Amino acid sequence: MAAAALTLSVSAANPVKINLWPNGAPVENGFDPKNERIEDGYKLMDVANAELWIYPAKNPNGVCIMLTPGGGYQCLVIEKEGTMFANWLSAQGFTCAVLKYRMPNGHKEIPLMDAERAMEILRAKASEYHYNPNKIGVMGGSAGGHFAAMLSTLYSSPATRPDFQILMYPVIYMDITNSLSHKKSAGRLLGSNPTEEDYKKFCLQNQVTPMTPPAFVILSCDDKVVDPLNSLEYVKALGKNNVPCTLHIYPAGGHGYGNLDTNPFKLEFQSELLRFLNEQVK
Repeated sequence: MAAAALTLSVSAANPVKINLWPNGAPVENGFDPKNERIEDGYKLMDVANAELWIYPAKNPNGVCIMLTPGGGYQCLVIEKEGTMFANWLSAQGFTCAVLKYRMPNGHKEIPLMDAERAMEILRAKASEYHYNPNKIGVMGGSAGGHFAAMLSTLYSSPATRPDFQILMYPVIYMDITNSLSHKKSAGRLLGSNPTEEDYKKFCLQNQVTPMTPPAFVILSCDDKVVDPLNSLEYVKALGKNNVPCTLHIYPAGGHGYGNLDTNPFKLEFQSELLRFLNEQVK
């Protein structure tokens, strides 16, 4: 029943679905595609097939946003941090693409692999969906925020570099010896035997450079799941590298609210987000 509800929610907006790896991915995560399923009515589990779900804007303004839902690198909360934003933002003129990325299952190279492939596809599709190939951003929450920041800092070429990044209450630390780390996300990404080199690489405040794209970051002071200092350390690194950054800290909201009405500052967040995004249109 839960799976049917999600299917109906997604199909109602009629996205165009593109398989990232039609001939098989260079690295597999070990999950059987037949075991992909919905749990608790909203968690897409054991994702083995990566797809882009494109939501064409009715009146395209030239900007595209790739949405990367969170879920602790265990699952994807694909509605509240994906399809709900896609439906809202595409109505505002922004072409959106929800990335159904594969769970790493300890294969740390898989998320960035999916992220870069998705960016290549979006740049190739720019003329078809009427957006500027140089105005493609990435937006993610929680572990999806880590995913978005990872693409923004560890991209391998100009073709896969986002033009802006939007991070909602993101995981930034991946060093399980540090109290700021979200240890479950770190374990699922890095596996059971991470090295010091892994910690340094995937603690993304270490990877910011002057070429990191401009950022919009939101968080809530009362977040008990991901320490808000994750965001602040990342913002600090952006500042040191003279990367433009917009930061909004709300007094309440907790963690993982996405585009739900449960966020007490939803209207303020949406207003500030649209202000940032409209700057990208110019």
